Formats: sequence, C-alpha cells, structure tokens
Amino acid sequence: MDGRVPLIGRFFPAPVAAKVPEVILAFWVVKILTTAGGEATSDYLKTYGNFKGGGVEVLVIVVGLLLQFATRRYRAFAYWFLAYAIAITGTGVADFLHLDVHIPYGGTTLLWAVILAAIFWAWQRSEGTLSIHSITTQRREAFYWATVFATFALGTALGDFTATSLNLGYLDSGILFAVVILTPALAHSRFGLNGIAAFWMSYIVTRPLGASFADYISKPQSISGINFGDGPTAIVFAVAVFVLVFYLALARPDIQKPS
Repeated sequence: MDGRVPLIGRFFPAPVAAKVPEVILAFWVVKILTTAGGEATSDYLKTYGNFKGGGVEVLVIVVGLLLQFATRRYRAFAYWFLAYAIAITGTGVADFLHLDVHIPYGGTTLLWAVILAAIFWAWQRSEGTLSIHSITTQRREAFYWATVFATFALGTALGDFTATSLNLGYLDSGILFAVVILTPALAHSRFGLNGIAAFWMSYIVTRPLGASFADYISKPQSISGINFGDGPTAIVFAVAVFVLVFYLALARPDIQKPS
C-alpha cells in the first residue's frame, strides 16, 4: 500500500478493527434473508415508479453508507442495514437495466459479471488480498462494498435469467441455487479450493438463492409464485432480519478476533 489517505478518509474516521463480521452460520442465514427481503422490497417500491420508488432506494443506501462508514469497527446494525440497503438498490438497478433499458437478462448477467470481475481485479491489484479478514482500512472497505453491490446486482440478473429466460420458474431456480451454493464449500473441504475463492463464490449465489425464494413467495401463480404479495413478503423478511441482527448485536458471536 502507498500510504495515501483515500478520499473517504477526509470525511469518516479510520477503522480501528475489522469492519465486517466473522463468517459463521448466522452470517449466511442473515445474508440470504437480506437478499430475499431486498428483492421483495425493491419489487414493492416499483409500484411507486422510478422516481419515487427509486428515490427511496437511493435514500436508503445513502443512509446505510453514512452509518457504516461512520463506525470504526464492525457494528451489527450498521453493517446489516447497509447490506439490506444494497440488496434493495442492487435489485432496483439490475431491474432498471432490464425493464427500462431493455437489456435481456442474459445481457445484464454478463454485464454485472464483468463489472464484478473488474472490481475483484482492482481490489487484488491494490491490496494484494480479497480476504474479508483484511477489511481494516477504508480503501479495503470501499472495495468490499463495491463488490457486495456488484454481487447483488449480478445475483438479481442471474436469478431472473434462470427463472424466466430458462423457464425454470422461481421454485426450481431456488432449489438449483440451494444446491449450487454448497458446491464451493465441498470443493474447499474435499478438493482444496482456496478459502477466499470459495467464500466469494458462495456469497454471489446467496443473492439468486434468496431472491428466487422471495419471488416464489410473493409473485402471482401465473408466473410460478404463490401470490403472497411483495409488500407482505418484504415485511416478513425484514422482521426476520431485524430479530437475528438484534441477537448478533447483543450476543456478538460474529466479532472477528484481532489477527
């Protein structure tokens, strides 16, 4: 590292400890719930149009960024609020490219895959590691959240691609990604896949996994859902996330130990 202070350092305090949680079972559970809740929330906000609904999405992610970057160490509520905000906005951006710009789902999937690869390349080139255990500087945290946003947008496009373009439907897509998400862990434990690579592979799949099941719950039966509704689905997942994050904030089982 060259020692230069990133622009963000002029406005927010420097971290004094890791800014992301340890990867435990609860991490994966909350992550999948946020992806599902973000999908349903973004779809509900679409009923208010691009200006009003999109404005809410922008406001939520700005608040999330301010809360997260104002902390000096991992705080469960700040971290997961931003993750939830990115789940909402990432869905909105990916859907906007398809619904309003008219890029096919296959095209948006490829677009976000390229963007994600570019972020990974720049992050690795700048910091020498993609490990979440290295998120102890503002520059690395900026790379981390840029990566998270790209994974959410990519996962949204990929989930829609399998459900609609490949005609799998939401439930079958969810089952497919439930199987796929276990593959990196198996490859890591049995065949020596790098742990960092296995983490990010699984992380990417959490998005289409959660979103597929959220769509299955919320969407009409005519498009392979059970018609619970976007609004009620968003509320159920938001409450579930709040309860689990409240537990994490109190019990603190996901605090990274100093290296």
